[in-house]
Parts: sequence; C-alpha cells; structure tokens
Amino acid sequence: MSTEDVYADQAKKLVDEVIDTAIKRLETNLSLTEREKTFESLKAEEFSRQSTFVRDDNFEVKNIKWLTISEFSVEKAEDKIHEYIKTWEYEDSWLYCIDFLGEDPHEFDTRYRFRVRWSIPTRRKPIPRATACVYFSFVASTIKPGTFPVDVFYVFETHRLVHKPGESRFREKWLKDIIENKVMMMQAIEF
Repeated sequence: MSTEDVYADQAKKLVDEVIDTAIKRLETNLSLTEREKTFESLKAEEFSRQSTFVRDDNFEVKNIKWLTISEFSVEKAEDKIHEYIKTWEYEDSWLYCIDFLGEDPHEFDTRYRFRVRWSIPTRRKPIPRATACVYFSFVASTIKPGTFPVDVFYVFETHRLVHKPGESRFREKWLKDIIENKVMMMQAIEF
C-alpha cells in the first residue's frame, strides 16, 4: 500500500467521523451550552486558533463625524484625519505628519489622497531609520447631494486590507511591524 493510499484512507476515516458526529448532533439536537460541552468539543476548543486570540467583546470601535460633500476641503480633511487618529490607542512616543498627495478626478467623484507618516524619533536618533505610512482616501461624489458624507478609506503600507473608519480596530503592532520589516530589509542589503 503506497503512502498516497494511506493518506487517502486516513482522510476518508476523518471525513466519515466528522459526518457521523454532525449527524449525531442533528439527531439529538445537541446545543453546546457551558454545562453540556462534550469531551470532543472541549478538545477542539483547546486546540483551535480562536483560543490563542484575546477577545474583548466589549470593545467599541471609535469613530468621528466625517465631512459632508459640501463641507469638504483639503485643510478640513487634514483636521479630520488628526481628529480620527486621536481615537486610536498608541504610545506617546509615536509622532506623525500628514501630507496631501493630490487629487484624482474621476467621472462620478474626486478622490483626495493623504499620507500619514509615522515614526518613533529618539534622542539618539532624532531622524528615524524607517517610517510607516497610512494612506487615507477621501471620495467626494459629484453626483450625490452635498449633504451626503464623504467616503473615507485608509490602508497601511504593505497591507492589502482597506479599512473604513469605525469598522476596524487600530493596532499599534501594524506600525511596528512595518518599521521592523523595513529595518530588517535595510540591514540585509549592502550598498
């Protein structure tokens, strides 16, 4: 019997066990309350990835009142970015600056781009070796009424996930990871 056959048999047995367990649960209408947990469910809970994360179900993601389309200006947008960043939890040693990168007119909206550059300057190194950037985009529609809010999105440098204010929790670790990766890359490259 080849190793592929052994793996196929093990996979088949595993799938059969899962199906049998699911059928038993459906037949008995087993609800896993705290006092009814079975040994198998406790074992699965112990080894699942969910148990490695610290959950704070009571945490409220903070947000601010963003600009409407008629109120929008580059200066007001910068002020709103400052106001929004104040809702984030991070150490006092972090400093940031906001740069306006430009505007992109499209058929039905205009997109305004900003860069928030983060660093941790110290007395020994007032000019940091690396920075981490967060890119904000304000989308001001040209077809919606002026009372509608401007859509705001932001993304962290090197990340693909696009955040919307008030929907995701800021993690200081993201900034630290970006800077750490840049420093490691600079150390690996010899000039």
